[in-house]
Amino acid sequence: MNRVSVIGGGLAGSEAASQLARRGIEVDIYEMRPNKSTPAHKTGMLAEIVCSNSFGANDISSAAGILKHELKILNSLVMECAENSQVPAGKALAVDRDVFSSLVTERLSSMPNVRIIREELLEIPEGEVIVATGPLTSMPLALSLKNIIGEDYFSFYDAVAPIVMADSIDVNIAWKAGRYGRGSDYFNCPMNKEQYIAFYGALVSAERAVPHNFEVDSSFFEGCMPVEQVARRGIDTLRFGALKPVGLTDPKTGREPYAVVQLRQDNIDGTMFNLVGFQTSLRHGEQERVFRMIPGLQNAEFVRFGVMHRNIYVNAPAVLNSALRIKSLKGKNVFLAGQLTGVEGYMESTAMGLVAALNMYCTLNNVPDPVFPRESAIGSLLNYLQNADVKHFQPMNVNLGIFPPFDGKKIKNKTERCQMVAKRAIEKISEMTREHDFI
Repeated sequence: MNRVSVIGGGLAGSEAASQLARRGIEVDIYEMRPNKSTPAHKTGMLAEIVCSNSFGANDISSAAGILKHELKILNSLVMECAENSQVPAGKALAVDRDVFSSLVTERLSSMPNVRIIREELLEIPEGEVIVATGPLTSMPLALSLKNIIGEDYFSFYDAVAPIVMADSIDVNIAWKAGRYGRGSDYFNCPMNKEQYIAFYGALVSAERAVPHNFEVDSSFFEGCMPVEQVARRGIDTLRFGALKPVGLTDPKTGREPYAVVQLRQDNIDGTMFNLVGFQTSLRHGEQERVFRMIPGLQNAEFVRFGVMHRNIYVNAPAVLNSALRIKSLKGKNVFLAGQLTGVEGYMESTAMGLVAALNMYCTLNNVPDPVFPRESAIGSLLNYLQNADVKHFQPMNVNLGIFPPFDGKKIKNKTERCQMVAKRAIEKISEMTREHDFI
C-alpha cells in the first residue's frame, strides 16, 4: 500500500498520522521544526500548543464538550494524550502543555509504521498527501498551495466578525429588510444619535486583545482593518461605512435611523447571524459589553467572537469536497486538515485531521467515504465547510448554531437545547462507528 505524507506535526497532523498508522498505513510526518521554527513555536515536539493550554469546555452540555466526546468515541490520540496530561481547570479540559506534546511525540515515535522527517517541504509532493500545516504555514509551502487553490480562494489573514444566535436578536427592535426594499435578508438594528455616540465612545475606548508578534498589523492593508480602528478615524466614519442608514426605513418610526448595524445570515438553517463589517481585535469580554449596546442585541448570545490574526486557510465550500479533498486536483489524493480547512480551535483542527485520515484510508482501500452524521459536531462542522456562503466564507468553531435545529421545536433554554443536541449527536456518531468496521 502507498505511503501517505502528512505535512505538519501539529494537532491535526498528529491525529491524522495516528488514525492512519493504527490502521496499518505507512506514514511519513514532515515537520520543519526544530530546524526551522515559527514566531510562535518554542520546541520541536509534535502537537506543541502555542496559545492557551485550555482545550475548552469538557462537559457534554456544551458544543465543545460534544465534539470532545465524539473524538473519544473515534479513538482520538490527541484526546487520549490530553486527558493523560490534564491539569485542574474547572469544567474545561486544560493540559500541561509540555507533558501533552511529549506524550503525542512519544506515541507517534513508537509506532513502527510512522517515520518523522524533520524537513521543510517547499511544495506539495507527489503521491498521497494530507496537508495539515496550520495557520503558521511557511511561506514557500503556502505559495505552493495558493497556486493550486487559486488566489481568490486562499486567505493569509483572518478578519472575522462576531456571530450571534438568531433567536437572541430582539425582533421588537430589529427588523428584517434589505437596502432600498431589496429583499429581507438582513436584520437591521437602528440607532438614534444618542445611542450611536454612546456606542462610538465605548468602541474606541474598549480594550484590545494583546496581539502576538505573528498577528496581522491592522495597518497592513485596508481589508483587514478592525472596526474599532476604523472608528478612530472620526466619529462619523462608521456612519458612512458599515453603519450607513441609507436605503433603510425603520418600520416602527417611519424614518431613516441615525445609524444601522446590519446582521447577515451565516448558515443555511438561519440560526446564526454575523455583524456585518465588525471584524475586531477587542477582547472577548469587551466585545460582549460593547456590542450589546447595539439596540436589539442587548441579550445577544454570542456563538463566535471576532478575531484578527495571521491564519492561512482556504475558502472551503469552493475548494474542498465533503471528504476534505482538493477539488481541483482531480485524480490526485491531496487532502487538507486542521485550520487550513476553515475551522477554528484545537479540537476542531484535531477533528479535521481525523476526518482527512479516515477519508484517505477509505480512498486507499477503494471503499466509500464515511458519512459523518449531520446531527454530530463533526458532521455539523463538515456541513458548514461544504455549504457556507462562498462570497462571505469565514472560519468557524464548533457551537450550537451549526447543529441542525429540531423540527418544529424552538428551544429557548440554552442548557436544555444543548442536552438535546448532545443526546442526538452521540447517538448518531455511535451508530456510525457500529456501521463502519474500519473505525
